[in-house]
Amino acid sequence: MQNKKVLIAMSGGVDSSVAAYLLKKQGYDIVGLTMKVWDYINKRWRNEKSIEDAQKIADDLNFPLHIVDLEDKFNKIIIQNFINEYTNGRTPNPCVLCNKTIKWGAFLELADKYNCDYLASGHYIKLRNENNRYIISKSNDTHKDQSYFLWAVSQQSLSRAIFPLANYTKPQVKEMAIKFGIKHIAQKKESSEICFVPNDDYRSFLKISIPDYNKKIIPGDFIDTSGKILGKHKGLVNYTIGQRRGLEIAVGYPLYVLKLDVEKNQVILGQKNELSTNKLRIKDYNLMKYDNLKTGQEFETKIRYKNQGFTSRITKIDKQNIEFEFYDKIYGVTPGQSAVFYEGNDLIGGGIIC
Repeated sequence: MQNKKVLIAMSGGVDSSVAAYLLKKQGYDIVGLTMKVWDYINKRWRNEKSIEDAQKIADDLNFPLHIVDLEDKFNKIIIQNFINEYTNGRTPNPCVLCNKTIKWGAFLELADKYNCDYLASGHYIKLRNENNRYIISKSNDTHKDQSYFLWAVSQQSLSRAIFPLANYTKPQVKEMAIKFGIKHIAQKKESSEICFVPNDDYRSFLKISIPDYNKKIIPGDFIDTSGKILGKHKGLVNYTIGQRRGLEIAVGYPLYVLKLDVEKNQVILGQKNELSTNKLRIKDYNLMKYDNLKTGQEFETKIRYKNQGFTSRITKIDKQNIEFEFYDKIYGVTPGQSAVFYEGNDLIGGGIIC
């Protein structure tokens, strides 16, 4: 293993930096890779300082760092999907698609270009091979576990994956960074926003990214579940299922977005209890631990990253879809988001909520 060559994705942050140090200590031959991130609003490269930090780590550890511009591919795959989903009344999760197509797609192609056997990253997840399947399981750090975002990565891609932080928590990683002499990186402020959306303001991003925005994104009616008009909305892309703030509608009690009707250009509002359901359907699913599932199987299913998960069972499965039934009511099921299901700490699979 010590002679194997590893391409490591370097963001300039503490996680990938410590991952590089750990790989170096383990004797791997390392090649670094940092992707430029374009600021679509301010029309400039957004992560120049992070690139400098990644280069400093590479220099300290004496390995080459390649700075790559994948803007065209990123735009065609990630940005266009982001725009299409919102304009069709869905709420996308670009990190899931990016992990599948960019980090474990385009990056693997570059790993081949640089003659690397493996691709490593600073994700907080565990990976093992069992029964000829590569299985992702939750990290030791429950607050940083990123398994939710990796459900779509293929078995072939995972066969070449290394996750050096698998057995560590975030506090332990920061301690190691200080020990390795990169305290300044350990103290960097972490970002939880989408990398290409400054200030986590997706609405402003869509305004400058959708051609003829004012012609395509037009006001329509807010209605209640009986069809009564409650007011005017500012365009469907400005709303998502479960949203309460920013509606500017006063009826004497809180209102939530229940549904987006693209054909009628209407936003349906209601009370929180109307957001509840005990059923869920997903499409474009990918299985991780098992190569097939059957009706009646029970799993813990998460409908968003910070969701704790709810017990569910499969009621229907075919090549296109899986349907789940929950034993308790769940709230805010959002088309376009990911539903990810687990058996204990093991990731079973996931799919896009219909």
